[in-house]
Amino acid sequence: MAGNSFGQAFRVTTAGESHGPGNVVIIDGVPPGLSLSVEDLTADLARRRPGQSKITSQRDEADRPEILSGVFDGVTTGTSLAILIRNEDARSRDYGNLADVYRPGHADYTFEAKYGVRDFRGGGRSSARETNVRVAAGAVAKKVIAEAFGATVLSYVVRVGDVCAQIPDPAAVSLEDVESLPGGEPNIVRCPDPEAASRMVALIDKLRREEDSIGGVAEVVATSVPAGLGEPVFDKLKADLAKALFSLPAVMGVEYGIGFGCATLRGSENNDVFASAAHGSTGASRDDKGVAGAAQGDDRVSAPPSLVTETNRHGGMLGGISSGMPIVLRAAVKPTSSLSRAQDTVTRDGEATTVSTKGRHDPCLLPRFVPMAEAMVAIVLADHWLRWKGQLS
Repeated sequence: MAGNSFGQAFRVTTAGESHGPGNVVIIDGVPPGLSLSVEDLTADLARRRPGQSKITSQRDEADRPEILSGVFDGVTTGTSLAILIRNEDARSRDYGNLADVYRPGHADYTFEAKYGVRDFRGGGRSSARETNVRVAAGAVAKKVIAEAFGATVLSYVVRVGDVCAQIPDPAAVSLEDVESLPGGEPNIVRCPDPEAASRMVALIDKLRREEDSIGGVAEVVATSVPAGLGEPVFDKLKADLAKALFSLPAVMGVEYGIGFGCATLRGSENNDVFASAAHGSTGASRDDKGVAGAAQGDDRVSAPPSLVTETNRHGGMLGGISSGMPIVLRAAVKPTSSLSRAQDTVTRDGEATTVSTKGRHDPCLLPRFVPMAEAMVAIVLADHWLRWKGQLS
């Protein structure tokens, strides 16, 4: 299989390259009757689009989505939903010097080793340009899970280089915290800690002027997810979420909950104590008794009591199944590989040379990575919700 599709019940298939005519996504499994318009897609696409600030790529793409099928009279029909986003500002001439040179950190060599040919214009299929239609699909998935069980998915930047944000309660962060600073001006780095955000922007701008780049970490939080989503073994919710995030360009690591911090704890320190849901917990599901509670009246299932945990080191998943607590993940994103400064490399003939990338690139990927991460998490949650419904029917 070519690996261009993801999901089972909510399945997305994408096609397109950085400098081709455009990118397209086909979504199968969208429930009929869901209110959907182009405007529902544009907000997240605007957060992902290039050219939005001084610390992102200056490629000027409007990223206007076109719904080609699957919607009639403003609602989904239940058939395949197709969305196209055209490329309008590709500058292929900037990549002419890369036809016979392998860029460090890129997929130039590995694509050529696999296929024997590669599209060197902006990285072709390996470019993050293809994620625009994933974000469009994610906007649809967000609507599905919001209507199904009131869930929200939000991501934000928690680290750029050595600058770390202080986020005491991930589930309490709002979209306004991510997109705007306290004074109302745009939060261009999408970090909800204003003091850290200011230092992040200064660091990114410094490295941009030095013709360099910097990596960091984004956190993703899904709230009001009912207990019971996920499968016991190979399709654990955490496994599918990890695959979803790792499928995004530049992701080098994924953790959830306390993550690698568990390695230094004892079991008595790591376990999260259960409590009655009456105690409340920010971002915990209000869907009584998990997804099994939605099946009450069906004598094939019995719902457990509605519970929360006093802490959330488990990141909202136990045994690969959602617990009803907020799902909290983090993705480490590497520095942009495309640099305008010269780097040592070799040609296709193995001869030593140097390469510098003339195209327009992000000095830090994190500000535009945020909506990509949200999209992939929402797609996984929509997929597992629909799979659970299919199991019950």
